[in-house]
Amino acid sequence: MRLLSRILSPRLEATAHCDLPCGVYDPAQARIEAESVKAIQEKYQSNEDPEFRTRAIIIAEQRSELVKHHLWVLWTDYFKPPHFEKYPQLHELFNKATKAAGATGTKGSMDPKSGQQLLEYIAEIDKIFWETKQG
Repeated sequence: MRLLSRILSPRLEATAHCDLPCGVYDPAQARIEAESVKAIQEKYQSNEDPEFRTRAIIIAEQRSELVKHHLWVLWTDYFKPPHFEKYPQLHELFNKATKAAGATGTKGSMDPKSGQQLLEYIAEIDKIFWETKQG
């Protein structure tokens, strides 16, 4: 049995800070969707057509949901305990960003200021993300 255990035991142990090899995670996905939300909000403000406005609301809500999805993937899959230790504000930042993309933010408001606030939170996350990639 010992011989079998030695033969089948791993010879090399590999560890990684994320679930997949680096390069698959990027806050740019959330930023692109947030930029489209803000652009939709701006177009909504300059158009009085009720049908256009209805479509704009629907699209802004869909894009806001995508922002939340991309942020959650970063929060839950990429960032690990050492990141949260080094950047103690990270949990609160993600909480604020996902709420800014939610019902009290861009998903519930057609004011471009809410879109800008969301972009600012994502920019903070992006800065930290790239700092973690350097180390």
